[in-house]
Amino acid sequence: MAREAVKARERKRQRLVAKYADKRAALKAAGDYKGLDALPKNASPVRLHNRCKLTGRPKGYMRKFGINRVTFREMASAGLIPGVTKASW
Repeated sequence: MAREAVKARERKRQRLVAKYADKRAALKAAGDYKGLDALPKNASPVRLHNRCKLTGRPKGYMRKFGINRVTFREMASAGLIPGVTKASW
C-alpha cells in the first residue's frame, strides 16, 4: 500500500495538469517555449503516473479497471467485478 503522501502528491499533479491544460496547449501551438518553461514542472502531463485507485500501487496498473493486477485478482475472485469470471477449461 502506497503512503498517503505519495497518493496526495499524485492527485495534486492531476489537478495542476487539468488547471494548466488550456494554457499549455495555447503556448505549444504558438511555439512559445519560454512561456512553457515558466509553467510549473508538475503541470506537464508527462509527470503523471497511473496508480491503483484503491491501494495507490504504481506497478501492474490495468487501465480498463483503474486498479492494479493484485487488487483486480482479489476482487474478481470475490465476485466484486461484474462480468469477470475466472477462466476454467
